[in-house]
Amino acid sequence: MKAAAVGARLVSTGETMADQEDNVTIPGYSRLLQMDPYLKPYERDFKRRYELLQKQLLQLEEAEGGFDLFTRSYKTFGVQRRPDNSLFFKEWAPAAEALFLTGDFNNWDKFSHPYTKKEFGKWELILPPKHDKSPAVDHNTKLKVVVHTKEGKRLYRISPWAKYVIKEEKSVIYDWVHWDPPQPYIQIHPRPKKPTSLRIYEAHVGIASPEGKIASYTNFTINVLPRIKDLGYNCIQLMAVMEHAYYASFGYQITSFFAASSRYGTPDELKQLIDVAHSLGILVLLDVVHSHASKNTEDGLNQFDGSDSCFFHSPPRGEHSLWDSRLFNYSSWEVLRFLLSNLRWWMEEYRFDGFRFDGITSMLYHHHGIGTGFSGDYSEYFGLQVDEDSLVYLMLSNHILHTLYPDCITIAEDVSGMPALCRGVEEGGLGFDYRLAMAIPDKWIQILKELKDEDWNIGNIVHTLTNRRYGENCVAYAESHDQALVGDKSLAFWLMDKEMYTNMSSMIPMTPIIDRGMQLHKMIRLLTHGLGGEGYLNFMGNEFGHPEWLDFPREGNNQSYHYARRQFNLVDMDHLRYCQLYAFDRDMNRTEDKYGWLAAPPAFVSAKHEEDKVIVFDRANVLFIFNFHPSKSFQDYRVRISYRHHIYKIKLDSDAVQYGGHGRLDHNTEFFTEPLPFSGRSNSIKTAPEIFQKIANVGPKL
Repeated sequence: MKAAAVGARLVSTGETMADQEDNVTIPGYSRLLQMDPYLKPYERDFKRRYELLQKQLLQLEEAEGGFDLFTRSYKTFGVQRRPDNSLFFKEWAPAAEALFLTGDFNNWDKFSHPYTKKEFGKWELILPPKHDKSPAVDHNTKLKVVVHTKEGKRLYRISPWAKYVIKEEKSVIYDWVHWDPPQPYIQIHPRPKKPTSLRIYEAHVGIASPEGKIASYTNFTINVLPRIKDLGYNCIQLMAVMEHAYYASFGYQITSFFAASSRYGTPDELKQLIDVAHSLGILVLLDVVHSHASKNTEDGLNQFDGSDSCFFHSPPRGEHSLWDSRLFNYSSWEVLRFLLSNLRWWMEEYRFDGFRFDGITSMLYHHHGIGTGFSGDYSEYFGLQVDEDSLVYLMLSNHILHTLYPDCITIAEDVSGMPALCRGVEEGGLGFDYRLAMAIPDKWIQILKELKDEDWNIGNIVHTLTNRRYGENCVAYAESHDQALVGDKSLAFWLMDKEMYTNMSSMIPMTPIIDRGMQLHKMIRLLTHGLGGEGYLNFMGNEFGHPEWLDFPREGNNQSYHYARRQFNLVDMDHLRYCQLYAFDRDMNRTEDKYGWLAAPPAFVSAKHEEDKVIVFDRANVLFIFNFHPSKSFQDYRVRISYRHHIYKIKLDSDAVQYGGHGRLDHNTEFFTEPLPFSGRSNSIKTAPEIFQKIANVGPKL
């Protein structure tokens, strides 16, 4: 597929950079300005970014035959089996003096199979088939690249394009294993259509079991996928799939970018997981880490060719001081080939449906967000502090992905609030479909840590939930994996703490702490779901109030798996209240699926009453009413309504008995709108005395 270079042009010798930028045309820029006229002073920045993108596309067209071929480089680099069963090896190692291939196939001879040096730092090797015409390297056998440096050192490396790596039980480093099964798994189910309402289940395969061990892809397929389907989520965000040597890094210190983590099973078992998810109508997104890479050398990308650069900037620019990791050189042609082909590989080989891009803030700015706060002043998002190499890489990634896969979903993890992050590339934006609403979980944790119930600032809560850029989709969430990591704990544990160990039985009366915790757990989730964004995310297990926190096996905890698991068994015990929270989460998603508030325009908030602690809003023809008052109930509570002659009925009630509530509402009650002006609206509705403390109603118009 060839890229259209709309708006790109060559520059005459006498033309200044400013003249060049002034002459650039961004096709949809006027739409962006209509949405946000305050971006007008930064038009030159937008034009420069767009011009850089178009130059990249033109160069790809001229040098590589277009981005379609360029992003299929995983078919030419690493190891490839040809039709005659010869094996073709290719690497990029610009600083190397010589390259050799060694492994089980040649009894680990370090010099018998040299690569041939080619142009631009490339190295190639062809292994003819054996006498029986089978490949020279057998499936599931080990390989190494031997790198000789100009300084005379001999280094043993894993190919950056390795598709499968394993770690023996007593080994410290990972080994490259040739993966070429005689009968590979063939995925048969088509990708589901892109949903209008995105309900994401964030998941980690390794902890997806109550058992104290690393769980498998197969366990996830058999035991977890049915739960996700039952809960009403239509998308899974899979963490920690790209191979990472250190399990406790939560998958964010990548060592092999093209390898699915072998600690959970084989590549074919991951393919089956995704295939079965597709058969259930569930999309699968990959948590992709292109913002940095592990510092590991023997089983990582670092110093692959013996230099301190290669895929990365030389230090200090090429090192992240807080993450202790390496930073990519996005201006390098071969780095672009590697990263863009990596995205294409996961889409094609495993049939993922899109990506959640990790660490975007670190990529966008030279300061990486370290020691820098973002006030929202637009000057913070433009100028010399912006790393336009990586910014244009993100634009290029989104342009290519959405051109090749129109239903592909990309989500940005950015805390800075970069304008136009989720606007199309053709408007001058970065092209993401969604950004994570990262301020929302921080707000909920802050409230539960610092404030008494009577001190909750209702206006501030509503502001946090609604404070997002118009026209840029957000994924709202009350908590993700970040909030559950060691040093913090899940919302349920903040609410109920140690009483979760002793008082979660439904066979005994609820204590005040359990009662408060159960009700707030449901209300916080529903309020976030209804008001906070255009998508919703939940981290696995938190839907049923998973206790405690997350902590991976490490030296500091004696390599314990006790906190590196999800106790789904708690839901399966009918006498425990976890199943009540699970049921509410399920029915909340199913109610959204019916009425579609996530796909609707932002809510109209008709009440945020500080004294009463009441929040009322309507969205997608659904009326939401929340009473957060710790001790007060209300009779004849009037709510303003836009419409006349409508009847409301309760469709979701957090106080229902099956959700661990007190069952104080009569669901047969009908609420009639009246032509009585109230609080600026010409119509209103009076709720009966059944609005009790700690309940939330959802009532669609009939």
